[in-house]
Amino acid sequence: MKVKCHFAVVGLSNTYLIGDPGGGEAIMVDPSRFDEPLLRMIEDNNYYVRAVLITHNHENHVHGLMTMRKIYDFDIYASEPEVMGFKTIIAAEGTPFECCGFPVEPLYIRGHTSDSLVYRVRNTLFTGDLLSAGRVGTSSNSWTQNTLIRDIADKINVLDGETIIFPGHGPPSTLAIERETNPAFGKMADLPPEEIPETEEDILGVEVEDYEI
Repeated sequence: MKVKCHFAVVGLSNTYLIGDPGGGEAIMVDPSRFDEPLLRMIEDNNYYVRAVLITHNHENHVHGLMTMRKIYDFDIYASEPEVMGFKTIIAAEGTPFECCGFPVEPLYIRGHTSDSLVYRVRNTLFTGDLLSAGRVGTSSNSWTQNTLIRDIADKINVLDGETIIFPGHGPPSTLAIERETNPAFGKMADLPPEEIPETEEDILGVEVEDYEI
């Protein structure tokens, strides 16, 4: 398996191409911007994009779909039924699938967005905004931040240390490196037991007023 990375200056986002070393059908992860360098990367490696994996539906991770549709015929996998107006195949945790000859395992990680997925392909993780070198994704409040760290602990930190992390932003890393350098990993053992919030006040940590319009 070969993984190629394309960096988009607009959005500072990474797009990944997964395929066999000899070319053929390939998977793209998060087509942020479809520009000439990305097209060259695909064509120079003798690839044809047959599948796109979406980690989450933010514009700087999906904008390239519009141009790609004019060039390639591919399936889109995401946790939502539609992305950029295109129908998708639902990718759900607990339902691994094969794509272009590669095993793909979606992992649902809460805390950053409601639709965020990590894709495990062999010994690699494509983590979108959820996990990057030295940090984890942003959250709207402390409860969702703890939820994000807890899900990473339960679903990602249990994997082998040599697992390679390909994030949506920044350089690649490994789980072993993140265990040593990522501050969020140091907080995992000290997280309080998970409590399901009953009210909006419990989630936000503030008092919420009701307004009549």
